This record gives sequence, C-alpha cells and structure tokens, in this order.
Amino acid sequence: METIGFVGVGRMGANMARRLREQGFVIAAVYDVHHEAAKTLAQELGSQAATELKEVTKLSEVIITVVTDDKAMRSIYLDGLLQRSRGKLFINCATVSPAVHVWVEQKAQKTGAQALEACMASSITQAREGTLYLMCGGHEAAFNRAKPILEKLSASMRYIGLAGTAAQVKALVNMVMNINTAGLAEGLGLGAALGLDLGLLREVFSQTGANSRVLQTDGEDMQNREHSCFFSAAHAAKDSGIALSLAREQGLHLPLAAATKKQFDTMVKEGLGELDKSGVAELTFKGRHRQK
Repeated sequence: METIGFVGVGRMGANMARRLREQGFVIAAVYDVHHEAAKTLAQELGSQAATELKEVTKLSEVIITVVTDDKAMRSIYLDGLLQRSRGKLFINCATVSPAVHVWVEQKAQKTGAQALEACMASSITQAREGTLYLMCGGHEAAFNRAKPILEKLSASMRYIGLAGTAAQVKALVNMVMNINTAGLAEGLGLGAALGLDLGLLREVFSQTGANSRVLQTDGEDMQNREHSCFFSAAHAAKDSGIALSLAREQGLHLPLAAATKKQFDTMVKEGLGELDKSGVAELTFKGRHRQK
C-alpha cells in the first residue's frame, strides 16, 4: 500500500481519510488552511499535521486534494505541493473547472508526477462509509495506479477519459441536481401556500413524473426546515457557475441553470450559504425568510 497524504480535511476530506485509515492505509500527513482541524485529525489518525504543503508531498506517495474552488486548487500547487514530487500521484477530488484539472496535470507532468481527477457525486455519509460514486479523468496509467485506493472509497467509479472530461460530467451532474432542488422547493412551497398536506404531496410526487433523487434526500428536510449541511448552497452556486461557463463556451443559453444559480447566489447574499442546498426552500416557502 502506498502512503497517503491529504490536503483539505474539511467534512469530505476528513471522512475520506478516516475511511482509508480504517482500511489499513497509512495516512502519512494531513494539511488544511485551518491548522487546528489538521492537527486534530492528525492526532486521531496517527499522522503528521503538516504546516507546509511541501511536507505532505515529502511524506506521501499519493496525495489526495479536497479543496474548495479553482483559486484554492491553483494555490496549493503553486505554493509548494509540487516540490520534489517526481514519482508521486495527485488525486484531485474537488469540483473545480475542467481547465484547472488540465492545468494541474500539465504542472504535475513537468515535475515527473501523475495527476488524476476523481470527482465525487456523493456526500459526507458516503465518504465515511466508502460508498462514493467517482468519475475519473486523466491518463489511464494514473487511474490504474489510483484504483486500489479509490476502490476503498467508492461503491462505483467510472473512468471518463482524459483530464477535464470527468469534471465536465460532474459539472452537469450538479447543474441538474441543483435545478431539481430549486424546482422541488418551489413545488413544495406552492403546495404549502395552497394548504396541501406536504407528506401526501411528497408521496404523490414519488409515484409520478415529479419524482427525483432530490425528493428522497431533501423533500422532508425542506418541509421540516432541517438544513444541516451535506452539500452547501455556496457550493451549489459555485458548481452551477462552472456549468454555465461551459455553456457559454459552447454558445448555449441555459435559462433554468441560470435561474437556479441566481437562487443559490441569493442564499449566499442573504447569509444562508452554509445551509444545505435544501435550504433554498427558505426562499420559496411563504413567510419563511424575508429577503434584505
């Protein structure tokens, strides 16, 4: 087993690290911009809490990154992660722009390292249980090297193609999911305004063309105003933005995606960005959130 380092140990990264440690992998080092979070997890896993990115690369053969956005991804690779990285494998799990994954692979190759995007279409519970759905992009040699690790993190994974392609698919997955989430919130919000029984309405939705995976995961939470964060509204806004950028590059107008992004942008503006995406219902249910 190759030793593993983690860069980014928030809700997803920390639970992936715990899962791999339980499966017998050595988690050599963890790093996070919130150093106390890294220190606490390192103590739990028997790892080194790195204070510099180059320490993670030095101590690990495989480095898994789970950061927030394009800026953070570029930053970690420019700020030391690639130092003395010959022979190392970087597995990048964040949802970032496809072009950034291509850029990372090019940077890694110049140092003699490998890079793979392993985009996740699951949430915190699946990260902890090792049942993620992964979409992978990059050279097949990198994918094959990463397999023993990714198999312990996932229930299913697909090799999509060269760098950037898995990120394109992930952007579309999240775009459609976000549209479904906003649509469900509007349907339930209107149902509530009409005085309908929302439990009954959700049951009818589940047996008709209104059914969706989002109905299963978020419907009851929208009704009960339970928005503990598994996938934040801020991330939903960011990911819809990635998809819309791809659409603009192709000369496509996507009005539903644009309207959905506007809803999640509003949540961020209203201070609701760290609620789960189900919190978009707070904007649609009558009498819930009065916008500033």
